Amino acid sequence: MNNGMIECSVCHSKLVSPTTKSISRAYDRHKSRVSSKYRALNVFLVVGDCILVGFQPILVYMSKVDGKFNFSPISVNFLTEIAKVFFAVVMLLIQARNQKVGEKPLLSISTFVQAARNNVLLAIPAFLYAINNYLKFIMQLYFNPATVKMLSNLKVLVIAVLLKVIMKRRFSIIQWEALGLLLIGISVNQLRSLPEGSTALGLPVTMGAYIYTSIFVTIPSLASVYNEYALKSQYDTSIYLQNLFLYGYGAIFNFLGILGTVVIKGPDNFNILQGHSKATMLLIANNAAQGILSSFFFKYADTILKKYSSTVATIFTGIASAVMFGHTLTMNFVLGISIVFISMHQFFSPLSKVKDEQNGVLEMHDVHDKQRSKESFINMAAGANEEASHRMGLDERESLLPK
Repeated sequence: MNNGMIECSVCHSKLVSPTTKSISRAYDRHKSRVSSKYRALNVFLVVGDCILVGFQPILVYMSKVDGKFNFSPISVNFLTEIAKVFFAVVMLLIQARNQKVGEKPLLSISTFVQAARNNVLLAIPAFLYAINNYLKFIMQLYFNPATVKMLSNLKVLVIAVLLKVIMKRRFSIIQWEALGLLLIGISVNQLRSLPEGSTALGLPVTMGAYIYTSIFVTIPSLASVYNEYALKSQYDTSIYLQNLFLYGYGAIFNFLGILGTVVIKGPDNFNILQGHSKATMLLIANNAAQGILSSFFFKYADTILKKYSSTVATIFTGIASAVMFGHTLTMNFVLGISIVFISMHQFFSPLSKVKDEQNGVLEMHDVHDKQRSKESFINMAAGANEEASHRMGLDERESLLPK
């Protein structure tokens, strides 16, 4: 290459070569724009999730009267799904009004039917979420709000295993060690945290708590992973249209739960507004906002980031419950939450991705080596063809000359 020109080894024509610096600058500008938007979205999601998740156990605790719920937890879940459906419909109408000319209309029957067929898998996480939302109230009967928030952090490990098995997600050794630290932090916090003298279903409190905890951890983890898979598998579909299906399925499942309660306990339980208060209305609004925010996590971010961001809300929940309800922040909680934050920092640290980056560099070197070998082979072949044609021309000319 001379004076910014490249000469073809075959035809010897000269072409203008773009400089490496100009390509690098253009790529850096594009990357900075994408990265800034991505970071801004992640920050917004994490901050919003911390606020909503931090308030949820407190609102559930405020909804209890004499240690019990005067309302049906299923009715709260049903009203939450109805609120999310209303939000999805409003946002879908706004998005349809702002569509450009030539785009496929969002409100057409054909678009709706096709999207419903493609997103039928959302019924599975909707069913699992319906069970999980009921378990959230059951867990409040065993643990205080800060402990419930710490127990929910166990989902991170279960989610990591499910992501590896179902979605073939890869994690480095350092990231697995960070998840191990997370379990240690949760275990430290749980020392002497079970209330004494309570029973459930005729079982000792420890046995009932352990059973509900295992279900409370496994079901929402499976729902989150399957929800991420379902949303991202239909990435071109509007997220508000996908949310409409997801929340619609959730409303149907919770309504079936209400009908089951009516059959078992009588028709008086059909009044979904019975026993509700201002605290439960705030709880419904909080749960609806949290569910809407989670859908953006699953489609545009990551399930691990969603669950890890929820751990940040733990310290807020613990301090707020101590101030508002007089719960004691023990040394176990302080040590446990400290270990959890160390685990979170280690999991997202650049050091945890060094091995993958090194592998990527090695793979890039392999690709470049292969490209160089291929180019050299092409050049050698082109040179050989030129030499062969040159020799053939000499032989032909020699045969025509008189001897």
